Amino acid sequence: MAQLQNDVFLRALLRKPTPYTPVWIMRQAGRYLPEYNKIRSQAGSFLNLCKNPELATEVTMQPLDRFNLDAAILFSDILTIPDAMGLGLYFADGEGPKFERPLRDEKQIESLSAIDPNDQLAYVTDAVRSIKKALGGRLPLIGFSGSPFTLACYMIEGKGGTEFHRVKKMAYQRPDLFQKILEVTSASVIAYLNAQIQAGADAVMIFDTWGGSLTPRAFKTFSCDNLKQICHGLIREVDGEVIPRVVFTKGGGQWLEALAGTGADALGIDWSTDLGSARAKVGDRVALQGNMDPAVLLTNPDVVKKEVGNVLSDFGSGSGHVFNLGHGVSQFTPPENVLELVEAVHEQSRSYHPAV
Repeated sequence: MAQLQNDVFLRALLRKPTPYTPVWIMRQAGRYLPEYNKIRSQAGSFLNLCKNPELATEVTMQPLDRFNLDAAILFSDILTIPDAMGLGLYFADGEGPKFERPLRDEKQIESLSAIDPNDQLAYVTDAVRSIKKALGGRLPLIGFSGSPFTLACYMIEGKGGTEFHRVKKMAYQRPDLFQKILEVTSASVIAYLNAQIQAGADAVMIFDTWGGSLTPRAFKTFSCDNLKQICHGLIREVDGEVIPRVVFTKGGGQWLEALAGTGADALGIDWSTDLGSARAKVGDRVALQGNMDPAVLLTNPDVVKKEVGNVLSDFGSGSGHVFNLGHGVSQFTPPENVLELVEAVHEQSRSYHPAV
């Protein structure tokens, strides 16, 4: 792996000393940027954009040209794996992702098999290679996947944002079928993330978006155990450089100790968890990423600057913090507020890293 011009993000994930707190934002290439909307319109649909490595590269680079971010993240979607399994992913206007053929019967589930990412998802690994070339060693690239539980939620419900009645009914009533889905998706996620690493990803992130909807016992069985399996199944080093692993369970603040035991190098923290308390619990075991409320970016630069200071203060001095939002940036965010966020993090955080 070639030497990066800016490796502060990777060093922070591994809790090594850094001169400032690095920053990137979830969904940083997205609808809040007019240049993104232009390319998406040309592509015809979100999926077409994801499946075109050249266009995916272009939109990945757009926020990096506007803002002094410390990492790029692959432009893709967490649902590429179930789409590759033949469930028929599509995006309804204003309704988010849906599947034409959700998992509803036993025969359908028993016939599921793990995907070959270098075949069925070659457009993703092609995009990783293309983005790496475009970056030219400027910044690290983050690869990612959805977690097995989160993928299972979409695969069974056929859409997101529900109360997960179908999912939970199957998990409790037919745990054998539910575990079959988790087993196949876990194997797929491991293969998929390893393919991204082999294509050039410098770090990988697992989005456990719906893990917070579970009971503590169910979280261990249906999410955390699989997260641990994935972390231990990932390629650890490339050319002597460690590939950091980030796990983000939205709404998972009550399970930080368990998540710190998955083998992840860093945990994403949403805005419902106090960053200082999280650091006191697990900060000697993992780095933390987060956790400003994305709604702050809907305000004005002065408010953004103040809230950046609050998040930095919550974490305190020393290494092991990557500044981010507690979830993805809203499409209604003024780009100038993102600019203020990035500049404020870099400026204000230096006093928290006095030894470097």
